Amino acid sequence: MPRTATIHRQTAETTIDLSLDLDGTGQAQINTGIGFFDHMLTLLAKHSLIDLTVTANGDLHVDHHHTVEDTGICLGKALTEALGDKKGIVRYGSIALPMEETLVTSAVDLSGRMAFVFRVDFPTEKIGEFDCQLVPVFWEAVAANALMNLHLVLHHGQNSHHISEACFKGTARALRQAVVIDPRQAGVPSSKGTLTK
Repeated sequence: MPRTATIHRQTAETTIDLSLDLDGTGQAQINTGIGFFDHMLTLLAKHSLIDLTVTANGDLHVDHHHTVEDTGICLGKALTEALGDKKGIVRYGSIALPMEETLVTSAVDLSGRMAFVFRVDFPTEKIGEFDCQLVPVFWEAVAANALMNLHLVLHHGQNSHHISEACFKGTARALRQAVVIDPRQAGVPSSKGTLTK
């Protein structure tokens, strides 16, 4: 059975169409109008092996916040939909990912419960025109709507671009582990018998 989802979200601030395939090859077609964010989403697809298509039209004349947050909402909802009842998945994923001078740990639990911990500081406020504070905004929206635990911890790093990239690549790699179907896993990987709300 295909593990795919398509989400359409329209508000007074943004219109977003997002599709994904959990069993893809990491293909990406991304157009949010925010160059750095497009770069991060492309990395997310590549390293998770999740095929991802995103088209976003947002109120960029205001700032990038609504577009970034609403894209995170859509990605989280798409993950929830594509995972379905979560039978057979590994559920957990984690990695300590190096990005040149930077090291970030990302840990994921597709638990059906939301928790978000972000212990990452950026040495600059912006990466080009992109506000660094939007990195946690995006990932919190994903975690809240995917109903997953997500912990991101920066061990060390000096370059804001590298730190953001390590957060996206690390979470991609953690998701790649967590969404895999384990042939030894009969049913849902939980003693409760469910990973849905």
